[in-house]
Amino acid sequence: MTPRRLLMWLFVAAGIPLVAGVFVPVFGQIGAAVSLLIFAVSLADLAISPSPARIVVHRESGEIMSVGARNAVKIWFTNRNAGPITVECQDEPPAPCETDGLPFEISLAPNRPRYRVYHARPHHRGTNHFGKVSLRSRSNLSLWYLHHEIELESPVRIYPDIQAVHAMELLARRNRVAELGLRLSRLVGRGNEFERLREYRREDEYRQIDWKASAKHQKLISREYTIERNQNILLVLDAGRSMCNETGGITHLDRGLNAAIILAYIAIRQGDYVGFLSFSNKIERCVRPLRGAGSVQTLIRNVYDLEPRYEASDYGLMVEEVRRRFRKRSLVIVITHALDELHLHTIGTHLRQIRSPHLVLGAFLQNVPLHERLNTVPKTEIDAFQVAAAAEIVTSQRVQIAELQEQGQYVTESLPDDLSADMISSYLEIKARHLL
Repeated sequence: MTPRRLLMWLFVAAGIPLVAGVFVPVFGQIGAAVSLLIFAVSLADLAISPSPARIVVHRESGEIMSVGARNAVKIWFTNRNAGPITVECQDEPPAPCETDGLPFEISLAPNRPRYRVYHARPHHRGTNHFGKVSLRSRSNLSLWYLHHEIELESPVRIYPDIQAVHAMELLARRNRVAELGLRLSRLVGRGNEFERLREYRREDEYRQIDWKASAKHQKLISREYTIERNQNILLVLDAGRSMCNETGGITHLDRGLNAAIILAYIAIRQGDYVGFLSFSNKIERCVRPLRGAGSVQTLIRNVYDLEPRYEASDYGLMVEEVRRRFRKRSLVIVITHALDELHLHTIGTHLRQIRSPHLVLGAFLQNVPLHERLNTVPKTEIDAFQVAAAAEIVTSQRVQIAELQEQGQYVTESLPDDLSADMISSYLEIKARHLL
């Protein structure tokens, strides 16, 4: 418990006659009597006030949370006091974390359970835990703050953004995947594996018409084809120094890992095998190609605690491991971030080394502060110099990207928020064009 400002001011007011009692003894006696009265009233206030220690608290949260996503946490309260109480609650979510809805205030009637929901947005993956719940209430006469802490430590595993996978699955079931920015229309009729017969649509090509089935049903019937299945997709994630950069409190590695998980889900739904390799100055993780139900969950369990290392990435080692571990022709998607044009040139040189027998797609994360600076209007000479420097860096990198594309290298360059959609669209385009 701690005294509130009202109680402190009452004692200050009672102290005035005590000071005056130095000169007039009667005032000193009055001040002492008033002080004793205030003290007695404050003790009585403590005695008649409901205590937060008599509140039963229970936290409900999943054992798994998604990094960078809003995760709901529910806290239940049951007031065991004889009278109602209003408490202010503060929780300790896994750190570092942003919260929405903390602290909050809730009024509790006796023996009637109530709950409040707040949302936590963890910044780091891995094994973490919730801490204690702190309660604070005012006494009935508002003279005291009453405090109580409940130890409610509970472990939690923070995974990549699996909520995005769940959203993707829900939209896929509703045939609304295009809402996520994916260009799926290019797949229709572009495969060479027969899937089914259906009624002719205006946008169908004439060569898709099945004339024998059309004659039988007395209406135009089209053949529908699907893209090839059982192909290998290898997701290669850079976990070196350049992926330690952060935007919005989330590292480039987390952005890349989230995009890789979502792409894995799409590829497995297409019937492909998906493998995973992560490297820095050493091989961090390697997951053999997976396919079928539960494959995405298996991949997440293997990579959820992957962290970037402040070490220079060894791209030569990555090339050796890809060649050694994955001999079957695959679509190799390398997710990385180039610090400058020299770094980009080095990455491009190594990507060309695995083009045989594989097909390589380089997915580069753009530097958000650099592009923000590039798009600002300078107001001073220093601002103008910074904008010019940013423009020079971005131009040099775009020249390198253009050179890679002229040499036949498939490249996508994206801002962190657009990485998932751009990677998936590039994957679907490669599948639709039968390049793999």
